[in-house]
Amino acid sequence: MSKKDFYELLEVDRSADDKTLKSAYRKKAMKYHPDRNPGDEEAEAKFKEINEAYDVLKDAEKRAAYDQYGHAAFEGGMGGGRGGFGGQEGFDFGDIFEEFFGGGMGGGGRRRRGPGGQSATRGSDLRYNMEISLEDAFSGKQEQITVPTSESCGECSGSGAEKGSQPEVCGTCGGHGKVRASQGFFMVERTCHSCGGQGMIIKNPCRPCSGAGRISKEKTLEVNIPKGVEDGTRLRIGGSGEAGLRGGPTGDLYIFLSVQPHQIFKRDAEMLFCEVPIPMTTAALGGKIEVPTIGGGRVSVKVPEGTQSGRQFRLRGKGMPALNSGGFVGDMILEAAVETPTNLSSAQREILEEFAREGGDEVSPQTKGFFDKVKDLFVD
Repeated sequence: MSKKDFYELLEVDRSADDKTLKSAYRKKAMKYHPDRNPGDEEAEAKFKEINEAYDVLKDAEKRAAYDQYGHAAFEGGMGGGRGGFGGQEGFDFGDIFEEFFGGGMGGGGRRRRGPGGQSATRGSDLRYNMEISLEDAFSGKQEQITVPTSESCGECSGSGAEKGSQPEVCGTCGGHGKVRASQGFFMVERTCHSCGGQGMIIKNPCRPCSGAGRISKEKTLEVNIPKGVEDGTRLRIGGSGEAGLRGGPTGDLYIFLSVQPHQIFKRDAEMLFCEVPIPMTTAALGGKIEVPTIGGGRVSVKVPEGTQSGRQFRLRGKGMPALNSGGFVGDMILEAAVETPTNLSSAQREILEEFAREGGDEVSPQTKGFFDKVKDLFVD
């Protein structure tokens, strides 16, 4: 199945500038992000296509190659002469990268080199799962965490070679990390078997790191959790992941937050909901009740005479802060739950019995209205 044009995927003109590309990418990425489309395989595939398109078009050199050669510029292993098999023998699309970047097809451009000159590999990103309370999500907090990771070896300064020695250029590939072989009209490029694609060979590996250029270690970090984070929020701490192999760049640390359920409050974005029990007498006669807020305080709420279960009261500005909103705070919705008295004393029972004898349709209009609607369903 042929790939869709990168510009069409992002819905931009071929002359779009960097700002337009970035804006279009963000809009598309938010729409098809897996977190917003759980279980939707089509959205996930679309998200990957969008990322691939933006990864190419945001880079000036890659974009120039794509504009001239299309998807073929990034499809290694393809070959043949320009204009068909009758053209130049041995041509392959790695030459496109040599034309634009001055190097082979190694990771999209110039190969990053480590301290000893060998090919360096970026360290892995790390994931840390953290549980926080709803109160922490409301107020934000500083949290200290310990992460098992790796750091550059101090003995060899990340080169992987024993102190006092240096990696040597691989004699098989001449330091390129790849070897090429001509097969008819095709030029096949493979990872060098002698150096494993590093371009250099370590004859005397560093003992502490066994030639990797990094050692395992636990790292303690201070994490700032901002106000308004939600369940599933991801925080990125750049450069706090694993150290790269042989002096490569360090990966990132991603912290995934899980907000614990609260005993009283239920959250929906910046809104808080709370069901509040109200004594029957207060609901009937009216009065005031005090309710807690997520910030730790209390607020007095006026209960009108004749309040029924299910009635809602809105407390403005008593909800959750919105993340990175400049101070916006949502509301809290209270829902009344009128409580029927239990464990009555003899005197209380007599009072209620007298009330029942004296009561009429006027004091229970909802009950009367209900039975008026269904009386035709009753059979004598």
